[in-house]
Amino acid sequence: MNKKEEEKKIISAYEKAAQDGIDPRCIPQKLENPVPEHEEIIYPNYTAEEQSNWSFLYNRQMKFLPGRACEEYIEGAGKLNLSEEKIPYLKDLSHIFYKSTGWKVARVPGLIHEQNFFEMLRRKVFPSTDYIRGKEELDYTPAPDLFHDIFGHMPLLTNKSFASFYQMFGEAAMKAEGINRKYLETFHWFTVEFGLIRKPEGMRIYGAGIVSSHGEVQSALSGNVEVKEFVPENIIMQEYDVWHLQPILFAIESFEQLEQGFKEWTKKAGLT
Repeated sequence: MNKKEEEKKIISAYEKAAQDGIDPRCIPQKLENPVPEHEEIIYPNYTAEEQSNWSFLYNRQMKFLPGRACEEYIEGAGKLNLSEEKIPYLKDLSHIFYKSTGWKVARVPGLIHEQNFFEMLRRKVFPSTDYIRGKEELDYTPAPDLFHDIFGHMPLLTNKSFASFYQMFGEAAMKAEGINRKYLETFHWFTVEFGLIRKPEGMRIYGAGIVSSHGEVQSALSGNVEVKEFVPENIIMQEYDVWHLQPILFAIESFEQLEQGFKEWTKKAGLT
């Protein structure tokens, strides 16, 4: 099997799930044309039910986050002025990012192709959908929606160390080929999506997939989860399932460690 054939066999976990017939919304869309960014973003005409769904999700998650989410996340949510009152305006969030860490927000139609995703991160642009899950999916939605993107991801993008790491991730991913693409996906899963951080007061959550999930936020710090040390070489080899509660998680000591550890690993992998 030649190199191109090998790379064709390496697909993302979401793509594999979609191919297995789980949900077509998990098939990443390739962006053929520019999408609205920053000042170009328009606030959708959300229905009363959609606004109610945001309020329900926000209030439910906020009940569990004190004593579970890390202080950097809580501070970031405060900077973004997130509240139960209404779905946030992506343009407003983009302005807050730009002032704090130089990042911007782009409005995308849903799950996008990895190359589009990485290219945006490299440019310090976070892609977010403006679609919110319906009432029938309040407990679980297979594809990321605006609650996951805004409530889960955006608070930490106000943190300079995390934002620096995330841009570095995009730069490395743009250079990755073959198995390194798979390794980066796995690294992203166990840090950005499902990361834990050790604090003097105890273990805390920072991963977007945990803070935005009703089930994961209760499970992550329970005795049902095996917590492993942050070692990039071990993280990239860890198997995971996108459709079930995570039985294994990795904990960093600080966001500076995350940034430096990733930098050292990418250098060894030839991705700098």
